[in-house]
Amino acid sequence: MALSSHTHSFSVLSVSKTTENGNGRRRARMVVKMAASTSEMAADFEEGQLERPKWSGKTPLSRLVGALIAFKPLSSVLKLGARQVLIRTAEKGDIPWREMTKEILESDVYKELESIQNPSLVYPDYYLNPFHAYDEGNLSWLAAAEAEAATMSMVRRAIPNASTVDEANQVVRGNWLQEIEQHHLQYSRTTIIRDILDIGCSVGVSTRFLADKFTSANVTGLDLSPYFLSVAQYKEKKKGPRKNPIKWTHANAEDTGFAPQSFDLVSISYVFHECPERAIINILKEAFRLLRPGGTIVVSDQSPKSKILQEMSPVLFTLLKSTEPFLDEYHLTDLEGRMKGVGFINVQTGLTDPRHRTLTATVPC
Repeated sequence: MALSSHTHSFSVLSVSKTTENGNGRRRARMVVKMAASTSEMAADFEEGQLERPKWSGKTPLSRLVGALIAFKPLSSVLKLGARQVLIRTAEKGDIPWREMTKEILESDVYKELESIQNPSLVYPDYYLNPFHAYDEGNLSWLAAAEAEAATMSMVRRAIPNASTVDEANQVVRGNWLQEIEQHHLQYSRTTIIRDILDIGCSVGVSTRFLADKFTSANVTGLDLSPYFLSVAQYKEKKKGPRKNPIKWTHANAEDTGFAPQSFDLVSISYVFHECPERAIINILKEAFRLLRPGGTIVVSDQSPKSKILQEMSPVLFTLLKSTEPFLDEYHLTDLEGRMKGVGFINVQTGLTDPRHRTLTATVPC
């Protein structure tokens, strides 16, 4: 679809940003104003003073937390605590976590698995780690059933002053979509986005935002978890038919099996903090292979420079690290440098909400 002919479905009134420096890094502050019933809500997005939080990477504090987490009896307690905090925080924010989970687990979602699952797929070793306090990581029905509530909770934490999840999404998803649109318009040789790949699509939340925004595009969601994809397909069927139905693919993002130059946009949202650096590099290489000349990649994830993350309390960052085995490695990865090393140009990065950064780049024409 032509980007210039489609407006945002979000009620973003204005976005003001400071200028970029010579390295393509936007300066630290961004102000977003959005409609909020009878008034406008403004949020300042600030970077901290450090390259990354003191609790991440190879600092003494990070090593201490790592040692605590490595002690299995304590690790189990921490994971249980992290899970309870997630659910309690979500439900305090009017997200019916347990109700949403029950609805999925008691549905016919299980019937989707046979049509989704690729039985010959070999899972990479890192993916078999426990994630998010689930012993089976992302390879379980419980993780899949809770994924949308967890995503909604993440958005509410990012924009705590929002009165609803929808208002928070107007900032988090609205800014993300705007970064995609602006980057593609500025750097691509065409304004047309015909084919989109959403890597690590989970239960399809980001995929549906992309499909709703770029209504003429063919959108594909790809994930390693057949359980997540089953939920994605089940929920999409319940929403009714689209002009261009979303396709769901069970595959490894490091080796998707798609033909070269098959897509105009590759999106990777909240995936890399769950990956070792070797996987990040391989996924970036695969995205570069899949994009057409002038195509755009967009990566959204935690920002090590986020002031909020850098000032997180010891209890919260210990709980966080107990559920994210590759968080230190992610915070130490130079994503901009890795993208350039793969061959991407016009690499841009900046905070698009107080906790997360969005990076955009182009495949040379």
